[in-house]
Amino acid sequence: MMQKDARIYIAGHSGLVGSAILKTLKSKGFTNLIVRAHAELDLVDSVAVKQFFESEKPEYVFLAAAKVGGILANNIYRGDFIYTNLMIQNNVIHQSFVNGVKKLLFLGSTCIYPKEAPQPMVENSLLTGPLEYTNEPYAIAKIAGIKLCESYNLQYETNFMAVMPTNLYGFNDNFDLEKSHVLPALIRKMHLAKLLSQVKKDEVMHNLGVKAFAKAEEILNTHGISGKEVEIWGSGKPRREFLWSEDLADACVYIMNNRDFSDVSQDLEQVRNTHINIGTGEDISIKELALLIKEIVGFEGSLVFNTEKPDGTLRKVTNVTKLNDLGWKHTVELREGVKRVYEWYLRTNQA
Repeated sequence: MMQKDARIYIAGHSGLVGSAILKTLKSKGFTNLIVRAHAELDLVDSVAVKQFFESEKPEYVFLAAAKVGGILANNIYRGDFIYTNLMIQNNVIHQSFVNGVKKLLFLGSTCIYPKEAPQPMVENSLLTGPLEYTNEPYAIAKIAGIKLCESYNLQYETNFMAVMPTNLYGFNDNFDLEKSHVLPALIRKMHLAKLLSQVKKDEVMHNLGVKAFAKAEEILNTHGISGKEVEIWGSGKPRREFLWSEDLADACVYIMNNRDFSDVSQDLEQVRNTHINIGTGEDISIKELALLIKEIVGFEGSLVFNTEKPDGTLRKVTNVTKLNDLGWKHTVELREGVKRVYEWYLRTNQA
C-alpha cells in the first residue's frame, strides 16, 4: 500500500494515460508526485534517466510514457516506434531496479497478442502466433517490456507489474487526423463535417490551424471530410473494445496499491504471462462506433466506408477475468464516455 506522501513518479504524465493517472492520484490524496515534461527529461537518453533516478529517488513508478499512434502512424514510422519504446522502457525499468524502486507498473497494449488470437484474448495467448503486421514494431517493444519486468522480478526479486490496456479514449487524447486512434479521429472528422454543413468556415480554419479556406479544403479532401459525408477506412465490420482513460487510471492505482507480482505468479509452474489485461470485456463494430459518434456530435450527413483501405484484425476484445478476480471492474460505459470526451474537445477547442 502506497503512503499518501510516498514519492511517486508518473512517466508520461501529459499523455492520455499519464494525465489520467496523475489526476486519479491527486484525487485520492497522494501529495508527493514527481513529473517531468519531455523538454526536461528525455526518457530515451540513458544518462539523463540515470541522473534523474539518482536525484529524485522515486519509491513507486507508473511507466505510462510511450510513442503511440494509430494504424497509419504505426505502419509508416516503424523504426521510430520500436526504437523509442524500447529505449524508454529499458531506461526506466533498469533505473527503477538500480535505485531500489519498491514497485513499478508498466503499461503496454493489447496489440501484443497474435493477430489470430482466440477472442476474447486471454493473457496466455501471448507469443502463440504472428502479430498484426501494421503495428508489429510497437507490439514487439511492449512484449519486451513485459519480459523485462518478469525477468527482473525473477532474477532480482523486484516487484514490477505489467498491465495491458485495451483501446483507450478520454481527456488529453490525440486528435491528429493522421496519427490519432480511431475514436478521437472519428470525433474530429464528424465535428469538422458538422461545421462544414453549417458553413462555419472560420471555425473550420481555426480547428485546422490554417488561414485560408482553400488550404482547409485540401486537408479535408485528403481525409474524406465534407459537409455531406465522412469517409471511414475499411468496411466498418471490425469490432473493437474501448476503455475510458480514467477507468484505466483507477485500475492502475488499485493494482499498485493492492496487488503484487506474487499475486499473478505464485501458482505458475513456469512464470510467464503475468501481465494483466485491463478493459471492459465488451466490444463494438467500427460502424456502430461511427454511428454513435455521429449521433453525439450531431452530424447529419452520410458515412462512407472505404473498403479499399485495410480493416486490420477483425475482432479484438480482452478477457478481463484475471482483472475482475483481482478485485476491479470498469464503471464508465462507452456512450457516456464518448459524450464526455466530445464535450471536453469542444471546451478545449483542440486543433
